[in-house]
Amino acid sequence: MERRHANSRVRVAAAGDLHCRDDHQGRFQKFVQQVNAQADLLVLCGDLTDRGWASEGKVLAGELSALRVPCVVVLGNHDYEGGAAKDICAELTRVGVHCLDGNHFLFDKVLGVAGVKGFAGGFGNATLQAFGEGLTKSFVQEAVTESLKLEAALAKIEVAKKVVIMHYAPVVETIHGENVEIFPFLGTSRLAMPVDHFGAACVFHGHAHHGSHEGKTKAGIPVYNVAMPLMARLNPDQRFKLVEV
Repeated sequence: MERRHANSRVRVAAAGDLHCRDDHQGRFQKFVQQVNAQADLLVLCGDLTDRGWASEGKVLAGELSALRVPCVVVLGNHDYEGGAAKDICAELTRVGVHCLDGNHFLFDKVLGVAGVKGFAGGFGNATLQAFGEGLTKSFVQEAVTESLKLEAALAKIEVAKKVVIMHYAPVVETIHGENVEIFPFLGTSRLAMPVDHFGAACVFHGHAHHGSHEGKTKAGIPVYNVAMPLMARLNPDQRFKLVEV
């Protein structure tokens, strides 16, 4: 196979919030077929499973085993619910899926994918600060830690083309449509800071099922909410975003 030229375009398919359950055998067959036909790379932005059970990870691994393109994923909050996150990753790794958590994947030596789960904490002037009770400080520290992990992942990418995947939202624009009371729990602008510092072609996230599809960081980097329930409302026949990078 010839090496891809550094300036060649890479077709990236992105989705999140598959919420795969034990009874979902065959549910993603059409999805996989469409990705195989249209994309060079698939990225999945968390909540891959519904209850965080290893058995759900095994079902999803079976569905993704039919992919003919590389697949890169991060986990979401649902994937941690059952206490089997490592087992879910093991099932996915078994079929060639690359699980990111503060590291990166290099596609064909031309495109770097940096990935973290991310966390909550609010946006802009309403970002929660580490003040007061220890539990509040621990909550804020989790968001800071995820931001630092993303910074480290982006710093190690040595190619010009980069995309970022996460579960939680890095900008408030893509969660509009959700109940305003839960905005602080859907993401944090702390996650956008390393993206703007290191640059990226775009950011993909999930989590906000009832949110909006597009936003931008302060530096103008496109952010896409690719939660599958949202993508299905936008286009019932294709439940992923396709971007050429």
